[in-house]
Amino acid sequence: MNQATNEVTDCPNGSQKEHFKRYLKKIGSGEKTGQGLSREDSAEALRLILKSQASPAQIGAFMIAHRIRRPEPQELAGMLDAYHELGPKLHSGSQTRRPICFCMPFDGRKKTTPIYPLTALILLSAHQPVVLQGGKRMPIKYGVTTAELYKSLGLNLEGLTMQQVQTGFNKFGLALVHQPDHFPLAESLITYRDEIAKRPPLASMELIWTVHQGDHLIISGFVHPPTEERAWKALEIVGEKELFTVKGLEGGTDLPTSRPCITAGVKHQLPKRLILYPREHNCFTKDIEWNNLDNWKDLARAALHNHGPLVQPLRWNAGIYLWISGISKDINSGIAHADSIMKHGKAKEVLDRLITWRATQM
Repeated sequence: MNQATNEVTDCPNGSQKEHFKRYLKKIGSGEKTGQGLSREDSAEALRLILKSQASPAQIGAFMIAHRIRRPEPQELAGMLDAYHELGPKLHSGSQTRRPICFCMPFDGRKKTTPIYPLTALILLSAHQPVVLQGGKRMPIKYGVTTAELYKSLGLNLEGLTMQQVQTGFNKFGLALVHQPDHFPLAESLITYRDEIAKRPPLASMELIWTVHQGDHLIISGFVHPPTEERAWKALEIVGEKELFTVKGLEGGTDLPTSRPCITAGVKHQLPKRLILYPREHNCFTKDIEWNNLDNWKDLARAALHNHGPLVQPLRWNAGIYLWISGISKDINSGIAHADSIMKHGKAKEVLDRLITWRATQM
């Protein structure tokens, strides 16, 4: 533990606020004199924020100043350190496949129809574990959430203890880590996200953070190329071995079907750009606009029975991720595998089993 961390840990709350000023001055001193924090100082600053040991004025100022200058890779690495230390943790059994950890904006979707909850069910049908994370509707977008989407299909993943999530993950390979239930320290910062009216630097970190401990494949959504590059570098610093970045719909991990998708695979610190063309694999179609939960439920249930406008986007997304996960040898075989799962109703069977299990978790 560094000297700054020892100093903060051993001093009373008033002194901690005084100490926090050092971090605030560094990042908030303007374009010419401002500077990034070290990994260690970034981690300690976020610990103070999560534990409310900085004042509300300091926390709000830190968030907006950090957003304006953008967090640097070592700062994101420090923020990951704090979340790994203070946040929930999930583990895989020794005999299971490594999970895919989908990392996407916590403030949800409101323009395009989400595909990933259905993609996850197809992956589970192929015995590929999936880790999801998020919360309730939150600023600044207040878009539809993962928990809401599954709940509309009859699967309520809210209100579980972390031990129940771990049990369900062990049994079925699916985990949704729900921030209000499992990470109250982070949930306490939602008010600040609303009041500053901008995505804070935490939002960038959430795109590369996973609760899963051990070997996994992180799938991270992004919008702007600098965000992608910072993700590569930050995860290299913390020792992550493999990453797949996606310029997906609304900054998420859903691959568009209306255009080529810019992605990159990063393995052992070496990024390799991949442009994926849905037209080349007979998956080209328009991206479906978001309407409401009732409409999504109807579209999703139809897709699970292999019909309706979401079939092509689901084939494309599931096929790509079956390939990326290593289950399928190439994109075409991934799509064919997804086709088979959909035609035989296997994803719907997985959903039904999850619903039945959830009913026993009181």
